[in-house]
Amino acid sequence: MKRLGILLAATILAFAFPAMAEEVAVYKVQHKDGKFEPSTIEVPAGKRFKLEVVNAGPGAIEFESKPLKQEKVIAAGATATVTINALKPGSYKFVDEYHEATAKGTIVAK
Repeated sequence: MKRLGILLAATILAFAFPAMAEEVAVYKVQHKDGKFEPSTIEVPAGKRFKLEVVNAGPGAIEFESKPLKQEKVIAAGATATVTINALKPGSYKFVDEYHEATAKGTIVAK
């Protein structure tokens, strides 16, 4: 019975540690003067990543991407991180909902 417990614990650890050790890439985008810089971000398809959104402007913004099902209000001078699950190859639009006419961007998964 003790061997079964050890085997079970070893199996759980073998599956847990690779997932915990997986590094998640971080991509940065800045909102300034009513625009996102850079406006296009290329990411590898099939890999989870984080998007760090810096609001360098004087007012709040609302990062929104309907295709990615993400929405986050970011105060002036603040930074927020959005975790994006693995994407299929393609283009995914995002905007600042408060300045939709000028603040647009695209994430391209290749």
